[in-house]
Amino acid sequence: MSARPPAPDLPRDHALTDGTVVRLRAVAPDDADRLLAMWDRTSPESRRARFMGPFTLDRTNVGRFVDLDPARQFAVAATRGRGEVERMLGIARFERLPDRPEVAEFATLVEDAEQGRGLGTALVREVALRAAAAGVTHLVGDMLASNARMLNLVRELGLEWRGDTEDGVARRDLDLTGTAGFLAAMDEDERTAAVAAVARFLRPDRIAVVGASRDRTAIGGLVLDNAIRGAFHGAVYPVNPNASAVQGVAAYPSLSACPEVPDLVVVCVPAPLVAGVVDEAGRLGVGAVCVISAGFAEVDGGEAAQEELLAVAGSHGLRLVGPNCMGLMNGAADVRMNTTFSTVFPRPGRVAMSSQSGALGLAVLDHVERRGLGISTFVSVGNKADVSGNDLLQYWEEDPDTDVVLMYLESFGNPRRFSRIARRVSRAKPIVAVKAGRTGAGERAAASHTAAISAGDTAVEALFAQTGVIRTDTLAELFDVATLLADQPLPPGGRVAVLTNAGGPGILAADALESNGLEVPALSDRTRATLREFLPTEAGIANPVDMIASASPAAYGRALAALGAADEVDAVMVIFIPTGTSDPDAVAAAIAAARADVPAEKPVLGVFLSAADLPPALAAARIPAFAFPEDAARALGRVAAYGGWRRRPLGTVVRPDGMDVDAGRAAVARVLTDAPADGRWCTTEEAAAVLDAYGVPTARAAFVTTPDEAAAHQRDWGVPVAVKVATSLHKSDVGGLALDLRTAAAAAEAVTRIRADLARHDLGEHGEHLLVQEMVTGGIEMVVGVTHDPSFGPIVVTGMGGTLVELLRDVAVRITPITDVDVTEMLSSLRMAPLLRGYRGAPPADVPALTDLLHRVGAMVEDLPEIAELDLNPIMVRPAGQGVVTVDVRLRLARPGRRTAR
Repeated sequence: MSARPPAPDLPRDHALTDGTVVRLRAVAPDDADRLLAMWDRTSPESRRARFMGPFTLDRTNVGRFVDLDPARQFAVAATRGRGEVERMLGIARFERLPDRPEVAEFATLVEDAEQGRGLGTALVREVALRAAAAGVTHLVGDMLASNARMLNLVRELGLEWRGDTEDGVARRDLDLTGTAGFLAAMDEDERTAAVAAVARFLRPDRIAVVGASRDRTAIGGLVLDNAIRGAFHGAVYPVNPNASAVQGVAAYPSLSACPEVPDLVVVCVPAPLVAGVVDEAGRLGVGAVCVISAGFAEVDGGEAAQEELLAVAGSHGLRLVGPNCMGLMNGAADVRMNTTFSTVFPRPGRVAMSSQSGALGLAVLDHVERRGLGISTFVSVGNKADVSGNDLLQYWEEDPDTDVVLMYLESFGNPRRFSRIARRVSRAKPIVAVKAGRTGAGERAAASHTAAISAGDTAVEALFAQTGVIRTDTLAELFDVATLLADQPLPPGGRVAVLTNAGGPGILAADALESNGLEVPALSDRTRATLREFLPTEAGIANPVDMIASASPAAYGRALAALGAADEVDAVMVIFIPTGTSDPDAVAAAIAAARADVPAEKPVLGVFLSAADLPPALAAARIPAFAFPEDAARALGRVAAYGGWRRRPLGTVVRPDGMDVDAGRAAVARVLTDAPADGRWCTTEEAAAVLDAYGVPTARAAFVTTPDEAAAHQRDWGVPVAVKVATSLHKSDVGGLALDLRTAAAAAEAVTRIRADLARHDLGEHGEHLLVQEMVTGGIEMVVGVTHDPSFGPIVVTGMGGTLVELLRDVAVRITPITDVDVTEMLSSLRMAPLLRGYRGAPPADVPALTDLLHRVGAMVEDLPEIAELDLNPIMVRPAGQGVVTVDVRLRLARPGRRTAR
């Protein structure tokens, strides 16, 4: 059974299923007035449903609900507004039973105006998370059998429950020990909320442009002009307090003066005025505001203004795109909305895109139009103060107008949420991303091998690999891949036939295909015979197929059909180089016509090596055309790898038997009791206690303080031993390690020598307690480690171990939680993988035992967020059936910091 995830921090914003936002926070004693005010707004029917009969809440008893005993009770409130104007919209609580502290009663109350939007479910779900974290295993509650809303709420939580009904009262007992259905229900509510929120921005009926200008070169003027010229299907209201008309359209002095309340407000006023506009929009009931204005967190000192802007929006429950963005587009024929300052409005298409950079977005839209891609929707997210790429992904997952998602990313707000969402979306729709910031700016000094290996861009690579996201290195490559995905099917495999009229480009293509993970297979006798029927004797009918310079359009068409029909071919790349003997347009037309003879599931790519524009016949047939074979091969390699990812199972998170979570938490708590704020490295004994709790096998060892004690252990065990420093140092660098000590005298001498070497390095204090450990011989040295990235969370590393691990870097990296498929792919991707399978007569290693260890480490770091860094190096992977043994461990614990919420 999987461990329940920790409850997110409070206070935090929470999106409801209608797309609006509330603030969730713990109830405090000073909430008495807010609760009483909410009670006054609650109908008698809702009060009766909560208390199952007449009840009066007043000054004499309100303390029972806000002044709580944290050992027995917890309550969470949903609010809007800040400070004196903060309103409580709903409340939920649990209270342990006096005689059964593992069981708690729960209840919730939501004011009538806020019911039916998932608020009660959100509150009770928060109570369930807090109760489970406090050791409660069951929540019980009584409710009127006629209270349909509450009975539905119980079902919507995703928890296993049982219940009965007697005398008009329904009792429900909720099991908090299961997680799968609970998490699935949370995901579904989150997706519903995101879709509802983003739809407010991308499918409005009425738009107001605040800051609309007569000057079409000003941002406010350009946005208004684009909205009007784009043939938007609804109403556009210019808002300008200094003009009665703007660009020939009646203008209004304020949002309140508009004929109808806008669905979407686009803000183009100076930064100091933005919060006031958002406040007015919120008071009117507007649900979506896009802030194009700059001057917020992207500039020095602008963070406070952005936080205030977000607080104002949250106080009304509305959502924000931006600030510091270039706006929104919906290219669908029934919407045609352009509220950006881009004068390029691409044709309708089935590609959606988000960009974190506004300036880059302008270039991107121009490129989309020139490539003939078309867009479904485009969102410039800017500073991502509220609506993020994660919200957009969930909208596009459900959007019937979108087949391909493109993303330009500069940062991740919540990579773990992105991982969960993208893994699901990628199963149905490809996500293609350019992530800026790949180089050494992200590197950091690290005390452990694992942290050094996983620094920089490694975590992003791991995230994309696990979620099926197609990563491209450049924007040009992004559009190459997008064009192929938009116009052609995913290849059923990686075998590619190359058809050309010149040998050189064919060879370049073959090399490029193989360097991008694809195969250029030999053609079958049947396929070769078919080609020989019509190609000249000088033609090469291997793969690549070189039809020579005189190849006619008809030959191109027949050859493409023959290769497409071949069972040994999954995709065809067709190359044409002008030779003066054939008309490029005629060749393109022949290729386009022959596409119908190629099975629909096999992609066809064109490469026209010509200074002229690419032939329009290929575009009309939706055959992507490239200027060079290397570009086509790179795009096809990315797409084929994605197709392979989609064909593989998702995998499951494995929790092996024999793990004691409570013992692990207790061991961690002992270390952190007197640790500094940033944590500390564990002694070997402390680290062993954590590993033992999770069943991680370690070598037999004992701690010693004298040479005689070391000698006694070697004598008692009767096996070679090692003597090493028991604290977290790189032992071999400071003389803190002695190996293969076969006698008691050698063990005693090693203690004396290690202490002397440590003293020479001014590390004498590390020699007070040393470790005597049984020598582990036989097997393959590997490393398993963890580092806790501040954004990505725990990152698990495995690969070739020993002292050269950082130099060789033969490692695989994944972000937790890791599945059985992740572990299999990690091990099979290593260059040293043949050693694990048995190399040149050596016996195969115990891969199942290594796999089990990786799952234990994955579970441990998910359960114990205090693990900041962990090195198990080396781990000796013994021959099949003999298990694995951890020889050395370094573990740093630290109190976890706050996590990002969006």
